[in-house]
Amino acid sequence: MVTRQADQRPPRPGFAEGALRWARGRRDAGAERATAASAPTQAAEPAQAHDVALAALLLGAAMQGHDATALAARLIGRFGSFAALLSAPDAELRGISGLGTHGLAAIRLLQEAALRMARASVQGQPVLADPVRLRAYLASVLSREKVEQFHILFLDGQGRLIADEAQARGTVNHTPVYPREVVRRALDLGADGLILVHNHPTGDPTPSAEDLAMTRMVSEACALLGVAVLDHVIVGNGRFTHFSEQGLLPR
Repeated sequence: MVTRQADQRPPRPGFAEGALRWARGRRDAGAERATAASAPTQAAEPAQAHDVALAALLLGAAMQGHDATALAARLIGRFGSFAALLSAPDAELRGISGLGTHGLAAIRLLQEAALRMARASVQGQPVLADPVRLRAYLASVLSREKVEQFHILFLDGQGRLIADEAQARGTVNHTPVYPREVVRRALDLGADGLILVHNHPTGDPTPSAEDLAMTRMVSEACALLGVAVLDHVIVGNGRFTHFSEQGLLPR
């Protein structure tokens, strides 16, 4: 959660044009290096150049009077991409020399805006009818988490999303889930169906034996009260496993 708003003053005149010219130069030259005193020099790939330009635009609006382009290059060099930068833990970001409170707030503000836009795209929608949009939403929420999280998407009788709630947060390879609590919350919300969701921080969405057992227990508990488990989605690094597609849901 953002605890401090980024500086609302407009960016310096000409800053955006300068950042984009810098990005084009990186793309065309292909081997120009971004140098910073506290970080090793790295050759930027074309995709990274665009990410650096985006980060520089974001930071330049919040950190007037600082060399936002050099800082952006260091950040992308460390985290690998603009998306990874937005998802980086606060503890790591606070250790970046020159970022400061305003820079951190700007990153968190944009991350929250992106999550809200993704959530708005599925809220009240029949999520099973558009798996591409569902996956995009789940990736924005879970794909870069460092520990396992278990979410439940609660659906009405038409398959529309009522709520997405985090039910548990675990370790790097385990999340405790209690079927009784899942059923209780489904009844509280008047849900007719559920989609179980959790991430694998390793990036590999292959279900474990524990994942299969947990799905069976939750499905059986829900079935007793007329609530259907419609899918279980495991989110990896750009990859997904849908139990409904793999024939892994209990019959």
